[in-house]
Amino acid sequence: MPKAIDPVAFQLGPLSVHWYGIILGTAALVGLLLALREAKRVGMDPETIMDVVMYAVPAAIIGARIYYVIFRWNEYYSSHPAEIIAVWHGGIAIHGALIASILTAYIYSRIKKVSFWRLADVVAPSLIIGQAIGRWGNFMNQEAHGGPVSLEFLQSLHLPQFIIDQMYILDPLTNTYSYYHPTFLYESLWNLLGFILLITIRRIVRLRRGDLFLTYVAWYSIGRFFVEGLRTDSLMLTDTLRIAQVISLVLIAFALIMMMILRKTGYAAKRYGEE
Repeated sequence: MPKAIDPVAFQLGPLSVHWYGIILGTAALVGLLLALREAKRVGMDPETIMDVVMYAVPAAIIGARIYYVIFRWNEYYSSHPAEIIAVWHGGIAIHGALIASILTAYIYSRIKKVSFWRLADVVAPSLIIGQAIGRWGNFMNQEAHGGPVSLEFLQSLHLPQFIIDQMYILDPLTNTYSYYHPTFLYESLWNLLGFILLITIRRIVRLRRGDLFLTYVAWYSIGRFFVEGLRTDSLMLTDTLRIAQVISLVLIAFALIMMMILRKTGYAAKRYGEE
């Protein structure tokens, strides 16, 4: 039988340090360093990025957890309230994190009187590469996977053996093991492609203010819509309607409409990175 990776990386006395937390921390650090570098390149004060991160990261964690708990309240957390704070067991929703962090950045920009759209453009590549890395935390926890597949199917994807082995997961309802779609990998690769797209077009295309961030929103949402359709652990709005797919469609429409609004109102008169 394939052996799963231990989700606990190491012990510090009574404290268990989980791979999930290490990977999410790495994702945040990579995103921060990238944003600081880009801020310097376009002439933005790096302290602005540090200030936003100081407020947005805690807000994102809290927002991601609240979002997840709300939509699984009746199903699980109403009966297990002690688990609400156990984020190391998994169970955070990226849409909740995005909503909370973007709202925090918007409030910060209003208070400090800096352009929200200029700030959002600078951090857009950081957000999507952070998401690409963060999905590997789900891999370590054997979560965010799709439906059952055959071993032959996974081998046909030419995946490394450690990924195939980690996709051999126990179904607690039937107490049987099966191989599953590595949807965490599909989304991670989609986000990696999105990162490459963003860092490429920002240098070769004369983007208007807001375009890079809104391209990120649309790109991520398109991929999430299709990947979500394969998952078996989706948060559900109804018995057949996945919340993440609804939110993805809303965000795609928002990105396209907002691009037009920014142009019509003059907010997009400046180019990417301009003060």
